[in-house]
Amino acid sequence: MDPVALAANLTTSLLRQPLLAVLRPRDPQRALAEVALLQSVGWRHIELAWTAPWLPGLIPALRERCPQVHLGAASVITARQLGQVAAAGLSYAFMPVWKPELLLRARELDITLVPGVFTPTEVHQARCHGCTMVKLFPATTLGVHYWSRLRVPLGPLPTCIAAGGLAPETALQWLQMGAVDAVAVGQKLFGSLALGDPALKQRLTALVTAANGLHSASCGPQAGGLY
Repeated sequence: MDPVALAANLTTSLLRQPLLAVLRPRDPQRALAEVALLQSVGWRHIELAWTAPWLPGLIPALRERCPQVHLGAASVITARQLGQVAAAGLSYAFMPVWKPELLLRARELDITLVPGVFTPTEVHQARCHGCTMVKLFPATTLGVHYWSRLRVPLGPLPTCIAAGGLAPETALQWLQMGAVDAVAVGQKLFGSLALGDPALKQRLTALVTAANGLHSASCGPQAGGLY
């Protein structure tokens, strides 16, 4: 599938459930447990920080055990990482910085690479380079109204994922306000709760249900599913 179609599919999937989890597990066992927990509550999109040397080898096991989850890579800032992501068979990745040379390489590898943006200039550059989706990072530093204020001076904007500093409750508020198109939750996703704590599963389930409900309310019933 060509990169344009891949990006369109990711956009459609995020419309159905505008949530991403950004995981930085300390070891393979923790990674398997975190992804399995999220799959059990119906979470669809999970980014794995591409910084651990053991991660590429873990992808087949994650896919086998958690087939309902669509995995991507986070914290991709080098061509070497991008090559590893492609070799692992992942179709999308995020880079927290603006490196247009990586966008070109990602297109050669048929990967959707979503750049991080912060300033109006970076948003404009991303759009000029054909990016239909960007990650606003760090979002909490900029505030909930920042993205909407760019629409008048810049015109039509790419699909926006807010990331950086968002807790589950804050992320849901951003979605309910229509501040952005989707949200990514990282270190605050699990908080101080143990993975086996029923309170954590209840919290995650409530977030997924609320996020799914936003799509249902705006578009009516629609068949879900991963692309």
